[in-house]
Amino acid sequence: MRYSRKLRLGAILALGVTAAVAFAAAANAGQIFREHFRDAEDSEVFTDFCGESGLTVEFATTADGHVHAVARGRDGLAYFGAQIRQDEVVTNLANGNSVRSHSTFVDKDLRVTDNGDGTLTILILSTGNAVLYGEDGKVIARNPGQVRFEILVDHGGTPSDPSDDEFIEFLREVKESTGRNDDFCELAVPMLTT
Repeated sequence: MRYSRKLRLGAILALGVTAAVAFAAAANAGQIFREHFRDAEDSEVFTDFCGESGLTVEFATTADGHVHAVARGRDGLAYFGAQIRQDEVVTNLANGNSVRSHSTFVDKDLRVTDNGDGTLTILILSTGNAVLYGEDGKVIARNPGQVRFEILVDHGGTPSDPSDDEFIEFLREVKESTGRNDDFCELAVPMLTT
């Protein structure tokens, strides 16, 4: 679900930055921080959802899980990992129709490269399962598998300290989604618009 990847990346980055700001200077065995969260709630409105002109929906998202970072390698660069359970309700604001998505996933940094120009390139593995339900509670789509992608981060002059890192951009998808890949948009839009 392409829109979900964007939201997931944003949520993980926000949680990571929040946790990084709070981390303790003294880390045990390379652990920079570990933070658990419960019922993080967010809502956002999207227009032209799934490329459908005029389809305006609200995403109501709740998530819980944990995020952590450990120092690795001779440069002590921070590697993030997260285990998250997320529920999203997508509601058509024009008619009140909705669908619900439930996902469980693990995201982890596979490689962090100091580019020598004040930035880090991070290769991330995201693996898990997403299930889309209609209003009647029946499963209408599934998307298990994994993807790998790269992002670019400004390390704020401190490559081994994630507390001042800032996300710059999504660079590329390195490995497309594996496993079953139901098109959530194709299956959700008719339920939202009828």
